[in-house]
Amino acid sequence: MPKELILASGSPRRRALLEGLNLSFRVMTSHVDETLPPDIKPKDAVQNLALKKAKAVSISASSALIIGADTVVVLDEQILGKPTDVQDAMQMIAQLQGRVHHVFSGIALVEVEEGKIVREITRARKTDVWMRPLSQKKIDWYIRTGEPLDKAGAYGIQGYGATLIEKMDGCYFNVVGLSLSLLDQMMEELGYFMFHDF
Repeated sequence: MPKELILASGSPRRRALLEGLNLSFRVMTSHVDETLPPDIKPKDAVQNLALKKAKAVSISASSALIIGADTVVVLDEQILGKPTDVQDAMQMIAQLQGRVHHVFSGIALVEVEEGKIVREITRARKTDVWMRPLSQKKIDWYIRTGEPLDKAGAYGIQGYGATLIEKMDGCYFNVVGLSLSLLDQMMEELGYFMFHDF
């Protein structure tokens, strides 16, 4: 019997990406503490959090392949999380505009059989993103859309934030929050074929 595919993320963006592939899966939000150690490297941070999310959900699974994911925006080696309020979002956009920043997304796959974890792997991918120079009027407009408030780095590339991005080097879906090509490679590494097994 094929395993159940579970997405351990409440992100509507990640859910939409998997739905776009016509995969059969269930969403289970992990609700883990996402506090990071102060000196952790971004690549390690996203892999650790992705694994933490997947493992938290594994407790409620019997036979499943669980996808955990996490994304951070990095500028000047500083991780920019989700803004705490409007002022924080405005400050983040002001810092990012006219410059290149890096988006790291981590993916963890946790395989569960008979209620126990039997295998787990984690990987991360980086995309370089250039945000165009923005006037204060443009920043104010973007903040008023409400879009920045629940996004790492205070912008969403799949929404109004697309108008702020000049170019990128790397996987677009990585910036949205889940690199589909990396996910596919990882599933194959565990012996699964995304379009036959789920």
